[in-house]
Amino acid sequence: MTEEFDFKTPGGEPIVYVRPVAVRDLPQEVQAQVGDADLIYAVHDENGERLALVNDRQMAFVLARQNDLTPVNVH
Repeated sequence: MTEEFDFKTPGGEPIVYVRPVAVRDLPQEVQAQVGDADLIYAVHDENGERLALVNDRQMAFVLARQNDLTPVNVH
């Protein structure tokens, strides 16, 4: 059985997922840009593609909302 899902809210905004990312798990060139942080936050689309990396969770949610996306926290 194959079902297609519509990853949008009832208001029509696409959902994005915000999750913490350990800096040590990122490529070296990205780590060099992060500074002293051990943990940053990634914003992913419904297909799992990373759209952005930001310093804190609140900024990830603000970024999503400024782009008419609905952020959802992922553990």
